Amino acid sequence: MRLLVIEDDPDLNRQLATALTDAGYVVDRAFDGEEGHYLGETEPYDAVILDIGLPKMDGISVLESWRRAGRAMPVLILTARDRWSDKVQGFDAGADDYVAKPFHLEEVLARIRALLRRSAGHAKSELICGTVRLDTRTGRVTIDGNPVKLTSHEYRLLSYLMHHAGRVVSRTELVEHLYDQDFDRDSNTIEVFVGRIRKKLGVDIIQTVRGLGYLLTPLDAR
Repeated sequence: MRLLVIEDDPDLNRQLATALTDAGYVVDRAFDGEEGHYLGETEPYDAVILDIGLPKMDGISVLESWRRAGRAMPVLILTARDRWSDKVQGFDAGADDYVAKPFHLEEVLARIRALLRRSAGHAKSELICGTVRLDTRTGRVTIDGNPVKLTSHEYRLLSYLMHHAGRVVSRTELVEHLYDQDFDRDSNTIEVFVGRIRKKLGVDIIQTVRGLGYLLTPLDAR
């Protein structure tokens, strides 16, 4: 999953990016409203963490502009303000959730997990596909109850496919959502990682749809 953090405080921006990266996400960063607005308008993020009080362009204006343009990614707003009217303004602008500063990073991580689950139509933190289970809280993958050791790249790819189980996901979409903006998008690493995941899982839940991409379905759904 690929996230965007827009926060002008360098230390807080770094702390958020580090925590999210350690949790298995790919993170792009912006430090003002104009830069963040541009990235959110031109790159396909799975979710955005957006501070309200930004230089150059405030967070509410950024969010309103995205929504007018049809950008529908989940947005978690950060605010140092504790007035209920500011929270209402954020929700009315199109925010999906909010966290008031100061906050614990674990709360932000939990809210991001929830936003990603809901946006993909999942109610529970554990994703299940046949005998494969992925716990989004712990990053643990098991098959028939036995743990499967995946690299960070393999985990991100499997997680994305499991979040979007039942529909064909193109290679281009995977590259856009699993790697940051500086990644070499002409590489063939997606095919390599899919092959490794298939071998480690030992069950054929990832189908290759020729010319279209990959489809993840439970074994008993075929």
